[in-house]
Amino acid sequence: MSPPVHPPVGIGVIGLGFMGRVHINAYRAASEAGHACRLLAVCDPDPQRRTGRAASGGNIGAQGPEQIFDPAAVDAHADPDDLLRDPRIRLVSICTYTESHVDLALRALAAGKHVLVEKPVSLRVPEVKRLAAAARAADTLCMPAMCMRFWPAWDWLNQRIGDGSLGRLRSATFQRMGSGPSWSAEFYRDAARSGGAFFDLHIHDADFIYWCFGKPRAVTTTGTHQHLTTLYHYGDAPSHIIAEGAWDLAPSSGFRMRYLVNFERATAEFDLTHPTPVRLHRESGTEAVDVGPLTGYDGEIRHLVSVIGAGSRDIRATMDDAVAVAEMLDAEQRSMQMGRTVEL
Repeated sequence: MSPPVHPPVGIGVIGLGFMGRVHINAYRAASEAGHACRLLAVCDPDPQRRTGRAASGGNIGAQGPEQIFDPAAVDAHADPDDLLRDPRIRLVSICTYTESHVDLALRALAAGKHVLVEKPVSLRVPEVKRLAAAARAADTLCMPAMCMRFWPAWDWLNQRIGDGSLGRLRSATFQRMGSGPSWSAEFYRDAARSGGAFFDLHIHDADFIYWCFGKPRAVTTTGTHQHLTTLYHYGDAPSHIIAEGAWDLAPSSGFRMRYLVNFERATAEFDLTHPTPVRLHRESGTEAVDVGPLTGYDGEIRHLVSVIGAGSRDIRATMDDAVAVAEMLDAEQRSMQMGRTVEL
């Protein structure tokens, strides 16, 4: 099906590090696929980044040309407020360091812009709640960049959990592990600012579990912010729902993003490193599941651009969802610190 036709949504991107590059590439790909959007302005304090030259680093989703935008066609600002004053811009991606997310999102909403704010929205629950309250009151949309909800292989899994076509769910294990970012090390290696693997990687699986099953009754977490495992307790769901996240692998081991989900009549498996990433194992054998080549970054941006173009408010990830996930992560941190199960 062709994307809906509407006037191009003017785009601004604040923050031109790894995630800013991911967003710009996804907007470019969306436009080339027929989604009506156009990058009009960017913002970053680094003058070199404002030339449009791509920075190094990244694990997935950052592939693209070295020149990520044409500075002759895209306005480049050092001050976010200059970008926010541009009346052509309707949607702003906030791809800065975590501590600035809430402030910039509030300023963008106040300027009448739609907002896509990178995760984690904040390391602190009250700050996420503050932005959620502003989002509820705004005429524009504010969507947290919970990209796994839009990753085709994970969207497919959510549908199989919901429709019961493979039978009752028996167990679900999620794994997201690497050596930690080699880019922006001064930020990512400071756990007080980045939250470590807990907030940078594990949040994706916590959000996906919340999307599929809702908020758990309790959580049990062991490990550290650099390597942890959480068991999610539900009253009416399988007793084996687990997520592991880590930043402490040796660099040569690469990046792992996996799930293994067992149903009554099949086992679903995703492995980013496998030639056939999504496989469905049945008693009669294994079959490949074709979910297409897009990433969750592509999906979230195409979704939000289409919703804005249609004049709808029906977004798949909301700031209220971000609050619920932040409360889950808060309980997980307390469980990790106290060495016991914590109820929500």
